[in-house]
Amino acid sequence: MARKYVIGLDYGTESGRALLVAVDNGEEVAMAVEPYPDGVIDDVLPGTGKKLEPDWALQNPRDYLYVLERVIPKVLMDSGVSGDDIIGISTDFTACTMLPVDKDGTPLCMKPEFAANPNAWVKLWKHHAAQPEADRINELAAKRGESFLARYGGKISSEWFFPKALQILDEAPEVYEAADRLIEAGDWIVLQLCGEEKRNACVAGYKAIWDEGYPSPDFFRALDPRFEHVVRDKMSEDIYPAGVKAGGLLPEMAKKLGLKPGTAVATGGVDAHVAVPAATVTTAGKMVMIMGTSLCHMVCGTEKKVIEGMCGVVKDGILPGFYGFEAGQTAVGDIFAWFIEHCVPASIAEEARKAGSDIHGYLGKQAAALKPGESGVLCLDWWNGNRSILVDADLTGLMMGMTLTTTPAEMYRAVLESTAFGTYTIIRQLEEGGVPITELYACGGLPGKNPLLMQIFADVTNREIKVSASDQTVALGCAMWGAVAAGSAAGGYDDVTHAAANMARLRDTVYTPNPEAHAAYEKLYAIYRRLHDLFGKGGDNAMKDLKAIKAAVRRA
Repeated sequence: MARKYVIGLDYGTESGRALLVAVDNGEEVAMAVEPYPDGVIDDVLPGTGKKLEPDWALQNPRDYLYVLERVIPKVLMDSGVSGDDIIGISTDFTACTMLPVDKDGTPLCMKPEFAANPNAWVKLWKHHAAQPEADRINELAAKRGESFLARYGGKISSEWFFPKALQILDEAPEVYEAADRLIEAGDWIVLQLCGEEKRNACVAGYKAIWDEGYPSPDFFRALDPRFEHVVRDKMSEDIYPAGVKAGGLLPEMAKKLGLKPGTAVATGGVDAHVAVPAATVTTAGKMVMIMGTSLCHMVCGTEKKVIEGMCGVVKDGILPGFYGFEAGQTAVGDIFAWFIEHCVPASIAEEARKAGSDIHGYLGKQAAALKPGESGVLCLDWWNGNRSILVDADLTGLMMGMTLTTTPAEMYRAVLESTAFGTYTIIRQLEEGGVPITELYACGGLPGKNPLLMQIFADVTNREIKVSASDQTVALGCAMWGAVAAGSAAGGYDDVTHAAANMARLRDTVYTPNPEAHAAYEKLYAIYRRLHDLFGKGGDNAMKDLKAIKAAVRRA
């Protein structure tokens, strides 16, 4: 029998990729990446010249189809694998990334009458302009004693589905009225592939307050009478777990992609969550850190716990049979990129070039020579707000301790350390809430590129860190769910545990904490936590005051 393959289609923040994987042993046969032509839309609306207000982050759904129709044919061509030997295709997406569509599934932003309306476009996961709506949801839920609030750490984020949906109703009721469906982009792309609307439990549970049902129509009516039947009229109450076959690939889509009509299409997933089994984790107590532009923390427990500041706890949300806990940091790699682009003198860039290194590597080498605390510089990692544990998009970054002798390398190390402190805060919060974390596993774009960062994370958290063997763990995990959707009868697997046993691997490199470094970091962390609580828990609103002044000046 011919060897069988699956494709993981991974939609990230800046680009999409396809990974072609052999089902028998997880061999990554071919990979293709395609940037989104319009990228992250956070300044000007494409084709209109319309300036966006602060905290907006949109995308163009045309970009998702553009990527799809390029990366899949490319991996087939590069590998020489026949489309007839592909038994399953699975997709993952950033979340909450949502959009309004008409009854045919056409995004409203593709229609001329709505092209100039920002609320008709895809609201990307890091769109924070729905914070007023999130505040209303949180205030009302607390006032009414809604049980769902505690399950999400006591606060719903502006990044989530219902704040974004409510923003459409508030600011563009004509868009809301015209929308037959408000849908996650991850579920929308599955609809394009197989013609079936099968909303996935992962994104519904973690981003749309679903727990075997959504909040009541009475709650939504209390928010706004027009919002009472948002679920009935604009969504779907049929929710499907990971690994379910959503449908077969449509003939017209199969022709475009070079695949076989009827190929199993899995229900969608969230990028971070699908990575967990691909990092070999199929049991409780092992945290998987998906480290890229942002950082997502995934850990499973055996009991349902209510923990302040978590992004949610969902039964079977990550792995079957466990309660899945999610937390996250809204910017990690994004902060490093910001620093390199805006804070490094041209002379340093030239020195790096002469040394045959990129700027990250050049500064990293200098930063690695510093001892913890040697620079006297410390940061708060809130360049894009705080997701966990404060759940506050209005918080901003902070760097303190600079003097006239502070160097770029010292600042760079402090930025790296700040993200480790953010993760340490999340780990401590989980453990204090009754979710033990014995080991850390890392995957994503950063672990293989920045060994200094990984050692800092090990030293700060005082935990050993194992690293996924794949540079594309998210796409690999996505492909594994495709193998489960296809099932053993088609050459795949009947559950993700067996898929992981055959398809997932770890690297030989393990980052072990240095006790002396950890002791030094405990002193720095105490200062980090003082600043964290001062600025993050209402002791000083300077960050929010500055943000309000900025917004007022820009509007003037």
